Amino acid sequence: MPKVAEEFSRHRKMFVLPVCAGAMLLAAGSAHAGTPLPDPGTIVTIQTENDIFGHTDRNYTAGIRLGVMLPTGELPGVLSDLDHSIWGEGLQRLYLDISQSLFTPKDTAAVTPDPKDRPYAAVLITRLGIVHTTDLTQSVVGLGLGVLGPSAEGEQLQNGFHDLIGDPRSNGWHAQIKNMPVVQILAARTWRLPLFTVPVADLEVDAMPSVSGTAGTWLDNAQVGFQLRMGQGLDSDFGPVRMSPGLTGTDAYMPTRPFVWYVFAGADGQAIAWDSTLDGSPFRSGPHVSSVPLVGEMEVGFAIIAYGLRFSYTHVLQTAEFRGQRGGLFQFGSVAVAARF
Repeated sequence: MPKVAEEFSRHRKMFVLPVCAGAMLLAAGSAHAGTPLPDPGTIVTIQTENDIFGHTDRNYTAGIRLGVMLPTGELPGVLSDLDHSIWGEGLQRLYLDISQSLFTPKDTAAVTPDPKDRPYAAVLITRLGIVHTTDLTQSVVGLGLGVLGPSAEGEQLQNGFHDLIGDPRSNGWHAQIKNMPVVQILAARTWRLPLFTVPVADLEVDAMPSVSGTAGTWLDNAQVGFQLRMGQGLDSDFGPVRMSPGLTGTDAYMPTRPFVWYVFAGADGQAIAWDSTLDGSPFRSGPHVSSVPLVGEMEVGFAIIAYGLRFSYTHVLQTAEFRGQRGGLFQFGSVAVAARF
């Protein structure tokens, strides 16, 4: 077995414990949570994430996503019964999205990339899953299929956009991680815990702890997070949406008042067993660095829901993802705009 495959196998064994612990937390009951009203709306979300908001051009440099969340009650019978057997009573809805994520080193002008910096990589993935919602919990199970490598068209997107805006091209895409299939499974749960209200200002405050885990050929990780929100109409959603991994409230929302707004702050910790955009392909040798087993994030932002639209901005500060990473905390921003039909 090639050395990289042996490393992949060893990291997978290290991943068993945090996944099992996360699974137990995910299974923690929602028997006492009520079921919200059905939602007949279809939700379409357009999202972009970019390190330009942190005034950099490196690491996780850009992401784009298109998501569609179907109305509640449209889950096929077999899947509906299986979902209820796992999570209990609640509203169910199918979601589908497609996303592209781009990763580059710091010096994108170099024709020969620095072997000690993050390698060039691009991921194109389509996800299909189920969102299960009660008044106080939101649970997600999903499957993603795609490709990591040149077929994900990362070079074409980044350099084409740079040509359009007059920015210098990234010259090292020829050395990106080679093509490999991406198969990912995801499970996540978020709890919404109302804390208190301020009657004079009509302000609500809640807390949202969450756990999640992903496993597959791209990324194996377990994540624990926590978010605090303050605003009006907090029961309209489970927080702003972000591209995976990271704290995310999914594309689902249903306004409970004409104008909903909130500000938020949160943090999460991720145990990383394997990340092919850093560790390289487990199937062949190629550019790679050593991923850091524990990564932390802090985030702040706001969300507004009005006239059927939801707009959110999340600013993320992230600790080092690989050994030897320089530049202090890495920053990027996430913007999402959604509409109900």
